[in-house]
Amino acid sequence: MDQQQTDYQISLKEIKYLSPKVNHGLELIFVINGEVTVEIDSRFFVLKEQDLLLINRNQLYQVKGNTSNSVLTLNITDAFIDQYYADYRNSRFECFSQEIDMGREQMLDNIRKSLVQLMISYCRKDESYRIEIQSYLCDILLNLVRGFKKKGSTFEKLDTNDYRLEHIIEYLERNYHQVITLDDMAKKSYLSTSYLSRYFKQKTGMGFSRFLMNIRLKHSLKDLLYTNDTISQIAMRNGFANTKSFTSLFKESYGITPHVYRENHATEKIDSFESYPLEDAEQLIHSTEILGKLGIVLNQLDQSYRNTESRFEELTLDITKPIQREISRPKHVVIVRELKELLKAPVRSQLLMVKEEIGLNYVGISNLLRGETITADVETDEALATSSPYFKADVALNFLKKHDLSLFIRIDYQEITTNEDHNLEKLIAFLKHCLQLYGSSYINTWHFLFYEPYYTAVGHKELRRVYMKLYNVLKKMIPNVQVGVFLPFSFVDEKTTESHNWLLTEADSIDFIGYHSNQNDVVDFKELNDQRFNMTKDYLKEKTAKIKHYLKKNGIEKPLHLVSWNTLSGNTRFTNGIFFRGALVLKGVLDILNEVESIGFWINTALHENDSDGQRIRIEGMELFHYFSGKRPAYFAMMFVKRLYGTVISHGFDHVLIQNERGYQLVLMNCNTINPYYSVEESFLQKLNKEILVKINGLETGEYQVRKYTFDRDHGALYTNWLNLNSKHGLDMEIIDYINRSNHPKLEIFDETIADEWSFHSYLTLNAIHYFEIRKAIF
Repeated sequence: MDQQQTDYQISLKEIKYLSPKVNHGLELIFVINGEVTVEIDSRFFVLKEQDLLLINRNQLYQVKGNTSNSVLTLNITDAFIDQYYADYRNSRFECFSQEIDMGREQMLDNIRKSLVQLMISYCRKDESYRIEIQSYLCDILLNLVRGFKKKGSTFEKLDTNDYRLEHIIEYLERNYHQVITLDDMAKKSYLSTSYLSRYFKQKTGMGFSRFLMNIRLKHSLKDLLYTNDTISQIAMRNGFANTKSFTSLFKESYGITPHVYRENHATEKIDSFESYPLEDAEQLIHSTEILGKLGIVLNQLDQSYRNTESRFEELTLDITKPIQREISRPKHVVIVRELKELLKAPVRSQLLMVKEEIGLNYVGISNLLRGETITADVETDEALATSSPYFKADVALNFLKKHDLSLFIRIDYQEITTNEDHNLEKLIAFLKHCLQLYGSSYINTWHFLFYEPYYTAVGHKELRRVYMKLYNVLKKMIPNVQVGVFLPFSFVDEKTTESHNWLLTEADSIDFIGYHSNQNDVVDFKELNDQRFNMTKDYLKEKTAKIKHYLKKNGIEKPLHLVSWNTLSGNTRFTNGIFFRGALVLKGVLDILNEVESIGFWINTALHENDSDGQRIRIEGMELFHYFSGKRPAYFAMMFVKRLYGTVISHGFDHVLIQNERGYQLVLMNCNTINPYYSVEESFLQKLNKEILVKINGLETGEYQVRKYTFDRDHGALYTNWLNLNSKHGLDMEIIDYINRSNHPKLEIFDETIADEWSFHSYLTLNAIHYFEIRKAIF
């Protein structure tokens, strides 16, 4: 038997009209040229060039075309689909190109592309065409199942391979407007009335009379939508005994009366097919010109969309019962190493960019006393010295004060004790100078953090002594300045070290607590065991909660400052760059918005590496820039955070939904906590992609403009562009400038009419972010 008969039927044709028929299998109609109108179950679909429509099994349909149309039709048989998809008889598919859910556009193009390729292969009939056709058929089915499947109704489940049942249903579909009784149908089918009743109930799941009433109701919808006839006329035309029975059955099935249904679904009137003959009028197209047209269509569909590896999830949000929590806004600290770095124009430019696009409150520095910012006194015979040890500091501080930025100063234990008396005198002199030039109101905004790391040989009494000395010096000079201490904390043991236990008894002399959080500290990157990396899921959120609980248990409630942190990043420059982690950064920040006073970042890779004295780059910090002001993932993640404002109405592991004066904001994330070394394996990454069907109930009805930003490894990831445009001969500034200009998330704009439930699809690659602004249209 020919493959086209058992698996599929495909043809290119010009359609004048196709008579009403019940479809078997899945029928795809793809308009190459011209226009056709398809009626399915009493609804009209007007298809224009490159429109695609799917007709499900057992649906009654008919077609009318304009002059000179070219239509590609493909029927995939029930038998073929049953071989590969066991749930086919319980499914139906909604696929009409003009009404596609947002996020399905690429998948729809893939179906179009497979249809054209299938037609071309069928026409060529080279030695491998049967294999190619099987591949295209399966590709079409896979896209339909993954992107357009819905739960099947009774009609899709009917076994119309049963010739007797098929004959009965076709008769009912053609003659529903006439008087039909079970006895009449039994006689026409040469069956007894009782047998037909049992047989019909067994095959369809409902009684004969109810099945017939459903067909009549279905056809009455067309008259309600597309004619101006009265309710009484529609009832009589569709086989109902009277208007009362029609109205009663209609309300029972659709929940509203026919009159209300007509008002709620007012639509453009379309000419009925009833004036056309009931015989097919179509002509197959054999012209080579149409194959040329197919080639053009194929070239237009060059962005194939393959989704064979991704996970599929449904996210249903009912915002009729919102959680109602205002979004918090922690302050931001950007670390620049030493204060003298602010003399550099690129550093200043980066800080101002951060302030404008992300928000910036503090500039973090260290090495104030032992670095190069405060220079040594110069011997001079001048009565009044024209040189100053604070020249570099003054230039930097003038810049900060001008732009309303404060200092967050880290002072290490060793920085004081290397030459304790001298260094404290140096600090006092510097502060006197700053108070004289800038006033106490500005200096009072500074923060001083006393720092000693987790692993230390210094005892708790000594640490306490030095901290209290520093605290008293600072408070004596600047009573309202904030002085805090760094708290090393074990995530596993849930406590600090013995050397730092002293701070638990000195709460009255501590204004704030600084801490760090870094998943890289608790994993071994040489291990490829997924389970080990899953342990770090929600690490930042959980460590923050553990620290707050630990402090509260010891009677301490102080503001928390996240001074350094990271997501999983790998332990080499390569993995740290190629492992895209935008969603991990954003989720980490969203998880602690209400828990911390400030969040710290490094300004760029160059300063971070310099701070390591040329050693391998440390991985405890979150950098905003790469070299030459290229924006790293943390930068864009924080840009999304800044855009969020209003009331949080839904917040889950991988999403947040906010309502504000302009409408709504929705953030979707595909967070994957894995070994970053897997990021070099493309086939593995595909398995971590995620497709989400989002359904939102309770949005305010109306017209909206939807802005969608996609931030992933292909749209905004600096390292991807850096690798793609690199060469063994190096990069010049022209290439670097191009990389930085093209390094940004992708923006798409959609106009949406939202009524009742709003649904759409989003396909997120590894650690991708999809950010939506759903803005109410103003008329």
